[in-house]
Amino acid sequence: MPSENSVRLTILALTILHYYIDRMLILILRTIFSALRSHRALALENLALRHQLEVLKRNAKKPRLINRDRTLWIVLSRLWTNWRKSLVVVQPETVIRWHKRGFRMYWSWKCRPIWPGRRKVPKEIRDLIRTMSQANPLWGAPRIHGELLKLGVEISQGTVSKYMVRHRKPPSQSWRTFQKNHAKDIVSVDFFTVPTATFRVLYVFVILSNDRRRIVHFNVTESPTAA
Repeated sequence: MPSENSVRLTILALTILHYYIDRMLILILRTIFSALRSHRALALENLALRHQLEVLKRNAKKPRLINRDRTLWIVLSRLWTNWRKSLVVVQPETVIRWHKRGFRMYWSWKCRPIWPGRRKVPKEIRDLIRTMSQANPLWGAPRIHGELLKLGVEISQGTVSKYMVRHRKPPSQSWRTFQKNHAKDIVSVDFFTVPTATFRVLYVFVILSNDRRRIVHFNVTESPTAA
């Protein structure tokens, strides 16, 4: 019958063997993935260089890229991390700009209206709304909307308000101008407390005229609520 020490040694040996087998499997898998990754990167680099040679052959003096060339480089920039090192015909910032433009175009197409919008208001009705608004400056959108319904024009009140003529209102005076014009009629009122040397509290009420800073009225009391 095996002793307790031999059992412990056997368990320890199996644990160490299992650890090294796991490490070996991880190392083998990493080696396989690295080889596949390097082969993939080499294939992408070969594709990029061949494509640039084709572009240069197509346009010997100045390389001109078409839409399928731009699409290819956008895809390469998403699949290949070292695409900038093999890019010669254009700057990497140009490819990034193509990608952003394509992204905007995609979402513009995605968010396009499926159904056509509301029918446009005929020009004759728009001109009629403006004419009625100019001829009757006191009429609002509800009144003009009612008159159009009497004429048999089916249109909403919001649309009438949209096409009405906006009458210019006289500009309002600024706060400084208002103070200058009405300074003699404006007074300033203040109510505050004053502690005295004998630890009493006095309540002070003051009214000042703004035009000359003249005291119009004041009063001091210890009991502001007294009748």
